[in-house]
Amino acid sequence: MKNKITRRSFVKKGSAGLVGASILSNSALSYGRILGSNDSLQMAIIGIRGRGGSHIENFGKMKNVRLKYLVDIDENQFKDRLDEVEKFAGYRPQTEWDMRRVFDDKEIDAVSVATPNHWHALATIWGAQAGKHVYVEKPSSHNVFEGRKMIEASRKHNVIVQVGFQNRSIVNTQRAIKFIRDGKLGEVY
Repeated sequence: MKNKITRRSFVKKGSAGLVGASILSNSALSYGRILGSNDSLQMAIIGIRGRGGSHIENFGKMKNVRLKYLVDIDENQFKDRLDEVEKFAGYRPQTEWDMRRVFDDKEIDAVSVATPNHWHALATIWGAQAGKHVYVEKPSSHNVFEGRKMIEASRKHNVIVQVGFQNRSIVNTQRAIKFIRDGKLGEVY
C-alpha cells in the first residue's frame, strides 16, 4: 500500500535517484537490477528548465523509473524535452502545465521539484498531501516555518521528502569548510 511504504522499500523500488540523481552510486544502481518487471516507479518532473533537465535525464535513464509527466508553465519547453526523453528512453511522457493535476494522478509515485525557488515548499507540501514522495531542489524553503510545514506534511502523509543538497559531498566543498574551520580565512562572523 502506497501510504505504508518504508524508506527501505522505497529505495528498493527505484528511488535511489531521489537521494541525489546527479551522484548515483553503484550500490544504488544495483537495486535496479534486482527488481521484478512490475516494480517500476512512475514519476513526474516538475520544472523542466535548468536543473529540471538534469532530473529528466538522470531519473529518465533509470531502468525502473518511468517519467509519466513533464510539468512546466512554459509550454514552449515541452517539445525539446519530449524529444530528449524519446531519444534516450523510447517514449514520450505526457505534459502538463499545472502541477496540481499531476498530484491528482493516483499512478504517480514520486515527483521531483526543480521549479523556481519560491515554489519549492508549496510544491513539496502539495505533493506530500497527495501521497507522493518528493525530491526537491535546494533551497527547500525560504524560512524555517516553510521547512517545518514540509516536514509536517511528510510525516502526516507518510511520504519521503529528500532535499537535493549533495554539495556537502563534493571534495572541494569539504576542503573549503576545513580551510575555514582551521582558521585560515581569519575570523568568520
